[in-house]
Amino acid sequence: MKAKEMLLFLVLGVISCTGFVKNYGLINPSPTVTKDFENFHVDPQLQYYISGSDLHPNAVIGLRRDVAVDPRTLWKKIDMTPGKMEELLWYMKARISQLGISLYLYGFELLTPDGKSIGVWYSIPTARTMLRVNEDKTVWIETPDLETYEKLEPREKDS
Repeated sequence: MKAKEMLLFLVLGVISCTGFVKNYGLINPSPTVTKDFENFHVDPQLQYYISGSDLHPNAVIGLRRDVAVDPRTLWKKIDMTPGKMEELLWYMKARISQLGISLYLYGFELLTPDGKSIGVWYSIPTARTMLRVNEDKTVWIETPDLETYEKLEPREKDS
């Protein structure tokens, strides 16, 4: 093992033992969540939010109503209906289609550090995020980069 690899493992081990990462939750791929979104199922137990453009959101999340999203995040609260969900997903898929690439949208389950489900996430798999439970019990869910779709656009080769 090289010295850099050994140092990385050592640092990660120390961080995990100190509890530095203890407040971070998981974002797990879920075929069930994917199917629910694709069937435009709106769960009345969830409050929905979008990130990015109102027309082509980078991600849609649904959080349990007893979970408060950190107000410092950029999530926009929306009143979700099956019709609204269908419209949002259609525009998200249209944006992907405009890029001329083969990509799909997928659902994920949002879990607290102790494994409790607090909501759902739907986006392209390359939309990056992280979930942290704050000391005040609000949840910080990082919004994807505003250029989530633009980063996927084919680049022209230099002449």
